[in-house]
Amino acid sequence: MITFHEALKTVKHATRKLEKEHIEISECLNRVLAEDVRSDMAIPPFNKSAMDGYACKKEDLSEDLEVLEVIAAGVAPSQPVGNKQCSKIMTGAMVPEGADTVVMVEHTEELENNRIRFTKEKTKSNICIKGEDIEENDVVLKKGTRLKSQHISVLATVGCTNPLVYKKPRIATIATGSELVEPHQKPNKSQIRNVNSWQLQAQLKKIGIDANYYGIVEDSKEATQETMEKCLAENDILIISGGVSVGDYDYVPQILKELGFNIWFHTLAVKPGKHTVFAAKNGQYVFAMPGNPVSSFVQFELLGKPLVFRLMGHDYNAPMVRMPIAEDYKRKRTDRLAFIPVRFNANNRVVPIEYHGSAHINAFTLADGIMAVPREVDEFTEGEFVHVRQL
Repeated sequence: MITFHEALKTVKHATRKLEKEHIEISECLNRVLAEDVRSDMAIPPFNKSAMDGYACKKEDLSEDLEVLEVIAAGVAPSQPVGNKQCSKIMTGAMVPEGADTVVMVEHTEELENNRIRFTKEKTKSNICIKGEDIEENDVVLKKGTRLKSQHISVLATVGCTNPLVYKKPRIATIATGSELVEPHQKPNKSQIRNVNSWQLQAQLKKIGIDANYYGIVEDSKEATQETMEKCLAENDILIISGGVSVGDYDYVPQILKELGFNIWFHTLAVKPGKHTVFAAKNGQYVFAMPGNPVSSFVQFELLGKPLVFRLMGHDYNAPMVRMPIAEDYKRKRTDRLAFIPVRFNANNRVVPIEYHGSAHINAFTLADGIMAVPREVDEFTEGEFVHVRQL
């Protein structure tokens, strides 16, 4: 049995990055950069007005100013601003030569003879200086960045419309268990619906992966091995729910050994998800989780997601918060690191959610995160700070 931190370190150590490819900017969300992105120009590319107003010399603000022209965004000024002169300017437009200040329209008074007067005592410059955000050739996004929506806007800003990224892994998912039926089917008295596969498909889709679902596999070694071999022939990663414990019908570890896989770990000092398997062979990976849906959900968040992102060139670190707990919390057994569902209340405190065990997946419907309860810790007192992995 190994700790969670040892397991996470093992996943990262044993996983290698996939090949690289150029893709269109429209397909970049959740992909990972395979090289630094540099700006092809300064941003702003010119001295730019921060608001609608009048561009002038600050030293002339006590004087009446002659209006030379109207400068719209996207149109270059036709003449410089001289002493006791100004040009009306729109937000985002290029500031004319000679001007060092833009006064707001609201702070001016229109006079006769095409003149204006500044009506306040002081003003900021209200000019965005060329290159103040980004200088030409600056690195704006680093290799290994997982591209979120805010990163896509930066790619567009610097004209990087075909970034070099790591390829997405091809992922197969299966569920083992003769007791399983698909959600559209009505189970008989000895059956249950297959929850894990659709839960896992959604977790993968959330990070930009459309997984290949190979269905439910009955509890026989022959059927399990046949399906596993098919999945591995067509994918980079196989993710399995069920078949990994120590029961008579848990064939996955045995099959992996017979197929020549190196099993990096099989048992974790973690609850839920004690029997979780990670195996690798020649650039292919198998991640197998217990059949209970909470175990499957939590272990994908803890270890499956870092595995997938590692292949994509990204060192994934889950979003964590440290917050006070809203009430006393106690548990009986302390031999494993535990993760329990929690919500955040209006006072920014952590509230444990009533939770009956690893089959109680509907307890997570109200969860904002999962709270870590370290080994050898049996209680938290109200107000004590705890660590929560956000969902």
